[in-house]
Formats: sequence, C-alpha cells, structure tokens
Amino acid sequence: MRAFLILAASILASAGVSSAQERRGPPTGWSSQIDGLSSWQGEASLSGGGDVAVNRGFVRGGVFHSWDGGTTAGLQLSVGRFDYRFRNTQSQPWGDITDLRISAPVRFRAGDRATVFVSPSLRYDYESGAGASSGRTYGVFAGIAWEVNPRLTLGPAFGAFTRLEDNDLEVFPALLVDWEISDRWSLSTGSGLGATQGPGLSLSYAVTEAWNVSLSARSENVRFRLNNSGPAPGGVGEDSSIPVVLTVSYDPNPGLSFTAFAGAELNGELTLDDATGRQISRQTYDTAPVAGFAFRLRF
Repeated sequence: MRAFLILAASILASAGVSSAQERRGPPTGWSSQIDGLSSWQGEASLSGGGDVAVNRGFVRGGVFHSWDGGTTAGLQLSVGRFDYRFRNTQSQPWGDITDLRISAPVRFRAGDRATVFVSPSLRYDYESGAGASSGRTYGVFAGIAWEVNPRLTLGPAFGAFTRLEDNDLEVFPALLVDWEISDRWSLSTGSGLGATQGPGLSLSYAVTEAWNVSLSARSENVRFRLNNSGPAPGGVGEDSSIPVVLTVSYDPNPGLSFTAFAGAELNGELTLDDATGRQISRQTYDTAPVAGFAFRLRF
C-alpha cells in the first residue's frame, strides 16, 4: 500500500496539472511552477531509548511546454533538507540529509478520453559529508488514466526504481483516482502537500471557491547514503512513516495556492544498514505531532 500511494500521487504531481485542469485543457506555450514546503515533526520516543525530531524543507521549480492536442513536457528540480535531532541516544545514527530530485515529466492524450503519463527521474539522498553520487537512485513513473465520465478519472500505473545497496529494480503497481463525488466533495490521489513528493489519498471539501479543507494520508519512505563518521560508515539510513494530516488551503487565483496542515506521523521506523547492506539497527518511534505550511505558484 505504501508504494501504491507514493506512485499514484507522484505521477499526477510530476505531470504539472491535475485531472480537473486537463479536462479544461492547459494553455499552450511555456509555463513555470514553484513549490515550497516547510514542516516540523515533534519529539517522539524511540524504541531503543531516547527521542527523535525532524524539521523538513523543500523547494521545487519546474518549466513546462504545452502543445495543441494536450501534450505537455517539462523539467523539474527540487532541493530538500531533513534536519534530524536525536536526544539521549547511545549514538547519533545520522545528521542532516540532503534530497535532490530531477524529473522530466511528459503527458499526452491517447484518444478522446485517455491520458498517458511518463516521468523518468533521478534522485540523490545523502548525509552531509557523503558524496552526492553515492546516494543516487533513478527510475520511472508511468501510467494511463481514462475519463470514465466528467466527474471520474481512473487508470493503472506502475513504478520501477533502483534502491541504494539493492541490485534489483523495485517494481510496483498503482491506481490513479480523481473523483468529484459532488460539487463540493472530491477524492484524489493528487499532489496534496506540494513538494513533499509523497502525499497519498485526500478527501477534500470545497468550503468556497477559494477555501478548501481536506483529510490526507500519505506514505513516506526515504533511504539515504551515510558519511564515514557515524556508527555505520558508508552505510544506508532509512526513515518511513505514515503522516495523517488535516489541511486548509487557500487558492486566491488559479496560479497561487497556500496550504497549512497539522496532524500526526504514524508507524514511524528508522533502520540503519552498514556498507555491506547488513541491517545493524531497527527502531520504531512513537506517534509524533506534525505541522507545517506549503505554497505553489504557477506563472
């Protein structure tokens, strides 16, 4: 289920527009987009003793070109930072993590009702002091969505990605959903919280044309290369969790959006592997409060 939600959200986010926008038809020519997100995750007790807290921040920029007939291609670059703080632990498994992502999303029509998404991407996740190339992974998201009716778009998708220290590709299926249940209610695997890249399923209610309230659950999982100074020199760290948040969004016009959110990180887990891929530590952490804000600007 974790991979399912990540993939479905990422395809729609990387395509640069939502299914609702597609039905209206994007304007032809060049456009740009900037996303930003900052989040705070409060202290949570670790099963092995001590506490962990995290601050996260992302900025993403992209340029797109749309042609007559519904074809769009673009290039996106995001820069993220995870600031981990461990307290009262026997050792600090890692410190600050850098997250760099480059993607080249393409979307085109396949008949009157179908749209195809393809988004190859390159990603670097590494601790300060480690080489960026040592944290490189790559892969592709792809899928096809059919407009079942003016209110419902569905379709299958898949992802194929490399993993740090793994020789095999991770391949997993997904389902794209964009369902306008009523004039105010909708259910979507859309991008949710801007640049997090991992939001999953959102149930939304349109209070007015500008204000929107939603309940979102997503699954997040990140693996990163460690430097040579910690307890697992040159190894791999991993942080996984399921954030569930209530969001309030304000969209004063089609090109601008502001979002505030608050909720909890569930099922948190930290793992530590050495340079040979052998797991040397696995700890869960208690439910942690999370809050933050995001913005999106299109021009």
